[in-house]
Amino acid sequence: MLTFDDCQALCGVSKGVVAAIAEHEHIPQMAAAEMANYLCENEAGERCIRRYILDDIAKAEGRGDTKHAAVLRAVFCHFVETHPRAARDQ
Repeated sequence: MLTFDDCQALCGVSKGVVAAIAEHEHIPQMAAAEMANYLCENEAGERCIRRYILDDIAKAEGRGDTKHAAVLRAVFCHFVETHPRAARDQ
């Protein structure tokens, strides 16, 4: 049987990205890992994840949660470093 950690490892993104997708879409982390796997199949999907993380950062900052915003900024930087297609302009 696969665990969440197994699924997360297979989806091609960090746990932080999975958590950011789950937060943005209001879905369980297992579903977010599946979504990440699907979205990382192409450039448009990677840009979608990028937008999700940026939206989450803005929401955290909007409610004054600077600690969470800082964590999300680190997640964003790592995501863009490991998925350079996400940083390209449309």
